[in-house]
Amino acid sequence: METHEPDYVKIFSDIISKKFPEKKSSCKNFLEKGKLSSLDVITLNRILFQDGEIANEHKSYDDESITEILEYQIKTRMTNTEIASVFKLSRNTLAVWKKKYYNKQ
Repeated sequence: METHEPDYVKIFSDIISKKFPEKKSSCKNFLEKGKLSSLDVITLNRILFQDGEIANEHKSYDDESITEILEYQIKTRMTNTEIASVFKLSRNTLAVWKKKYYNKQ
């Protein structure tokens, strides 16, 4: 069975053209991609809707994004607290991801 994902490029293109035409240049790189990762979607949300906190309970990360975050942590030699602050995550979420993905390999 094939899963259908939302076309985030089209969704964000419409939002930018209707509500935020002045931010089109800062979002151009993301909109040129064929498919957006969950990190790309979160980044676009931050660019467009800077006012107010983004509810963490509605965030979802795919395996590719999780490994990207964990690799970024290794590359920059940051602690769980620092990475959690950068990506607006829970330290406990990072710990669970590390257990899951590092035991997998």
